[in-house]
Amino acid sequence: MSVNDQRLRNLVAQQAADWFVANRAGLPAREREDFGAWLNASPLHVEEYLALAAIARDLREACAKPQISVDALVASACAAQDSPIQPLWPRIAEAARVGLSLRRRAAAVSVATLTVLSLGLLLWWNVRPARHVPIPDAVATLRFETRHGEQQTRRLPDNTILHLNTDSTVTISYSQSERIVMLTSGEADFEVIHEPRRPFRVFAGSAEAIDIGTQFDVRLERDATVVTVLEGRVAVGPSSMLHGSAGSGQAALAKFVELGADQQITVAQGALPAAPVTVDAHRTASWLRRQITFDHEPLSRVATEFNRYAAKPIEIATPELRDLQISGVFAIDDPDAFIAFLRSLDGVHVEVTATRIRVRRD
Repeated sequence: MSVNDQRLRNLVAQQAADWFVANRAGLPAREREDFGAWLNASPLHVEEYLALAAIARDLREACAKPQISVDALVASACAAQDSPIQPLWPRIAEAARVGLSLRRRAAAVSVATLTVLSLGLLLWWNVRPARHVPIPDAVATLRFETRHGEQQTRRLPDNTILHLNTDSTVTISYSQSERIVMLTSGEADFEVIHEPRRPFRVFAGSAEAIDIGTQFDVRLERDATVVTVLEGRVAVGPSSMLHGSAGSGQAALAKFVELGADQQITVAQGALPAAPVTVDAHRTASWLRRQITFDHEPLSRVATEFNRYAAKPIEIATPELRDLQISGVFAIDDPDAFIAFLRSLDGVHVEVTATRIRVRRD
């Protein structure tokens, strides 16, 4: 499981706990509708909520029957792994099962038992009768993805506009207190409706971007994340997903760099953000107009960009052609026009086969 997936699962588990407490206290009609919408948003929501309910049931039975042994409770937890729903118990018991000697296994089971009992006490504390129980934020989780060559534009619940480029996947979680976006592949452009009391945070690879009222582009590359600001301002720094909860501290905030329009920054894995550079953001985001734009850039880079969309990839068969400088504006939906352009270059031969486009010297 990737770091982003684990972060999302932990977030959903926290939401499930909030809904569980609120349900025990009694939800009014409006919140019941929100709860139903939250469950319908994703099978993961159902898994986490049912797992939490099952744990609470087992702990209530254990408290009602004090003669039950700790060993029996742990055995019941391990047996739950045979269930098709496995979101929480396996994560507690796995450390006690895999790769342990008999001596260490006993210690690990004790730790797992203490973890379960601690969770039970926490649940009992929250579900005990109380005159005032806070109702959790209404939460919505959305997921969008595009296939090779496909693009999407979506209006989100807060009226933010999401543009999704080719081969991209994004998951968005909304609550009353925050808006969290996880870009796990590809590239996305955000026209954010700024809400000072509900920050808009984008996590992509090793980078985190926080909206300050802006339109910005986030692209995941092989070993880095590139953020380009088209309008307004955005703060970019190392992802708090990869560095625990330090993202809320002053020391972590000091690592963030604020960018304005026509500025771009690159965040590499395990490194602080590089200094921002000035770019033509309109050209960087030309994919929004289904174009790619180049100004004296090597053919190798041009081919890489075309291959993000093309049904037939471009292959440069002659190494010295990789550095051939290319300038122009090309439609990503018209590979024939680009092939004609390449054929117009001196000494360049283009061969189109059933599976690829080969470029070589004459």
